[in-house]
Amino acid sequence: MARLPYLDVTDLAPADRDLLARPIALAKALVNSPKAARAFLGLGGYIRHGSKLDPRLRELAILQVGWLARSPYEWSHHVKLGIDFGVSEQDVRGLIDDTAGRPSELDPVAKLVLKAARQMTAEGAMDAPTFAALRAELGDEGVLDLTLAIGFYNAVVRVLATLEIDVEPEYMPYLERFPLPE
Repeated sequence: MARLPYLDVTDLAPADRDLLARPIALAKALVNSPKAARAFLGLGGYIRHGSKLDPRLRELAILQVGWLARSPYEWSHHVKLGIDFGVSEQDVRGLIDDTAGRPSELDPVAKLVLKAARQMTAEGAMDAPTFAALRAELGDEGVLDLTLAIGFYNAVVRVLATLEIDVEPEYMPYLERFPLPE
């Protein structure tokens, strides 16, 4: 049960109703502060729709954050979104294996993206060799967009956990298909 009420469009001023264009549980809680919701959702929208970063790599990075945080909401939503953006079941299984230090069939750039997400999540920053390798692969704009995505989604999982946002029923099959570790 979420710690803040889930609001509906009818609870919002007309100028803020667009904030629930995608009426997911997180957005319904965030609109308790419409200005904060607009800023938060704005950066998330840029990461998803404005960035030039390859969508599959972006989603793998986000999934890595969700996996490490053991965030049912983040994981389930981005397994679905990842599939929509080209992440395969083999990619998801590869992420799980790579994180556990087992061999995977992921391509070298995907493995590098996952390593960067693990470093930023566990240590607060990418190390210099990882950053340099990603910069060589993705360019300045790409490595910046990846860094923002990983940093932002580390914030998202903390907001989700603190607000105790519920996973919507339509996302539960993704948790069942790819369960988080205990």
